[in-house]
Amino acid sequence: MRTTFIQSLIEEAEKDERIFLITPDMGYSILEEFQDKFPDRFLNVGIAEQNAVGVAAGLALSGKVVYIYSIIPFVTMRCFEQVRVDLAYMNTNVRLVGVGAGLSYGPAGTTHHAIEDIAIMRSLPNMTVCCPGDPVEVREIVKQSVKYNGPMFIRLGKNGEPNIHSDNTPIEIGKAIKVTQGNDVVLITTSNMLEQGRLLVEEWAKKGKHVRLISMPTIKPFDKECILELIAENIPIYTLEEHNVIGGLGTAVAEVIAESGIGVKFKRIGIPDTYTHMVGSQHYLRSELIMKSIEEK
Repeated sequence: MRTTFIQSLIEEAEKDERIFLITPDMGYSILEEFQDKFPDRFLNVGIAEQNAVGVAAGLALSGKVVYIYSIIPFVTMRCFEQVRVDLAYMNTNVRLVGVGAGLSYGPAGTTHHAIEDIAIMRSLPNMTVCCPGDPVEVREIVKQSVKYNGPMFIRLGKNGEPNIHSDNTPIEIGKAIKVTQGNDVVLITTSNMLEQGRLLVEEWAKKGKHVRLISMPTIKPFDKECILELIAENIPIYTLEEHNVIGGLGTAVAEVIAESGIGVKFKRIGIPDTYTHMVGSQHYLRSELIMKSIEEK
């Protein structure tokens, strides 16, 4: 996803001189091509995330469309007050681009894990929250973000994720994407759990269970119509995310179900409301914290 992001941003920057990229001393081996092509539209502010947001807000108020690139906890939580006031309150055209969704930085520990970011960002008025699940979703969201009004948070995984969608799949900020057909159960995924969702659907199909897989690359604005249609069909709904079960995709779906006034079988699958003290790869931590709960069902 990281490579797709920077390549897509370079393509857009070649067409739009407003695009500006800031990093608080992150992105080595990723951002150099942008820096080389557009040296006057790139700034490394050093390890100073709060300053990065303030500088970005000033540039945005001067007519730029600014992207800040860093690891998710650093670009959302370390500078949260500045994000709240300078971006959300001021409604500036700044895009927070965070890498390392969920447990991507597994061995680095809880300081580098991103399990609260969706909840924090979606609570901010004016903030759009995008969580692409594959490189195709990343490319389209970056393209659309250039002309999108107001601040955005774009949650990326790492590198090497496969394309789940074909290149001509319609992708629109604020809309869900149907990946597979099925009427036994619906599995809704977001961010870096799309690939895992597809693998689960394939596994369940071998057991005779036909699962409808839906990707939700935007958490805010949320595609309520998609959920209401599922409720009307009375299909069991499961959500799958590499994020705390509180405040993320599962909570967004639960809010729609609760306000609909119609009962439907529903289950959130994600990281329990706890910090892990285990050390291991993303695959290991995911299997211990998320996948075991699926196997038990």
